Amino acid sequence: MSRRIINVLQIINAGKLFLKLVCVEENKMVAEIERLVTIETPQATLEGNLAIPSDALGLVLFAHGSGSSRFSPRNQFVAQELRRMGIATLLFDLLEQWEAEDRRKVFDVELLADRLMSATDWALHDSETRSLPLGYFGASTGAAAALIAAAELGNIIKAVVSRGGRPDLAQEYLQDVKVPTLLIVGGEDWPIIPLNREAYEILPGPKELVIIPGAGHLFEEPGALEEVARLAGEWFKKYLGSKGT
Repeated sequence: MSRRIINVLQIINAGKLFLKLVCVEENKMVAEIERLVTIETPQATLEGNLAIPSDALGLVLFAHGSGSSRFSPRNQFVAQELRRMGIATLLFDLLEQWEAEDRRKVFDVELLADRLMSATDWALHDSETRSLPLGYFGASTGAAAALIAAAELGNIIKAVVSRGGRPDLAQEYLQDVKVPTLLIVGGEDWPIIPLNREAYEILPGPKELVIIPGAGHLFEEPGALEEVARLAGEWFKKYLGSKGT
């Protein structure tokens, strides 16, 4: 049986809340709640998509890279795979549409980190997510924002995964990132590999650097993104633990 949504059981609140049965493997289906959310920050109103599989062991917040959004097909794919592993996901826009057109804001990783921390605060207070351990998945500049936010928030964040990240943009914060951090880089992404190797040496907490042979910056090669999702899922399952930890 192919991995696909089998049936939409119920639609509530004018299409903003969905309950689905999702096939995760042969002859096995799980319930999954999807919800559109709005996150208010001092400077912006951010839109997001929250999806929670039944018995979720944690929640991963996605910080997308430059020029992208919560609709990034790569992050959408990784999020789908994480949910198959029992991990809830929140994909949201770090910038409003008009802000995303300003290249200065796109590369303002401290601003992006502030937005990520606002989303984290939202998750800590929402009735459906406040009991879930939290992790970050960041890509490109979003990875720098995730590392900064993890340094600022300490043990609130349980794990970070960076895909093709720019940890050099968070250089001054790296020594304060105690959270377990997985750095994933494509083997053909030559400008980014040394930046991640240098960051790996600085990070003081549990850490791992994985270079995927043959993969470029966007992991578009056959099987590359699947490997990213597998590695990320294993990392989050290891460090997010159960809801009771």
